[in-house]
Amino acid sequence: MISLRVNGKTYRINVSPDRMLLWVIREKLGLTGTKFGCGMAQCGACTVHMDGHAVRSCVTPVSSASGKAIVTIEGLPKDHPVKQAWIAEQVPQCGYCQPGQVMQAAALLAANPSPAETDILRAMNGNLCRCGTYPYIKNAILRASRQMRSR
Repeated sequence: MISLRVNGKTYRINVSPDRMLLWVIREKLGLTGTKFGCGMAQCGACTVHMDGHAVRSCVTPVSSASGKAIVTIEGLPKDHPVKQAWIAEQVPQCGYCQPGQVMQAAALLAANPSPAETDILRAMNGNLCRCGTYPYIKNAILRASRQMRSR
């Protein structure tokens, strides 16, 4: 039995400790916003926060998440500046990678509220977007950063 705290709620789940966190989140908890992309931590579609840090849930054993605060895209508030900026900058195209992109961007801004463009490019480098919305993503992060600083 594994105890997980996801989006502020505690769950006790009977799963193998080596089961990947992504599949527990999606299949056991029914939170399908976190996406499966590559299964090798190279695309970023599965990004969630663990104790405030962006992690790739497709390669994170659920046992390593026990006792830690997990936040999925569903747990990021609707009025979060990154979500608002994503809409304002019209980032999504197909949308598949967007939950991972948003979670990576939110972690970046939590750690660095005033990132330079090079900081954004470095932080977002591991999140792939087949639609190529990278300029929109960068602009949304800059917008969210400005919004967060003006609060």
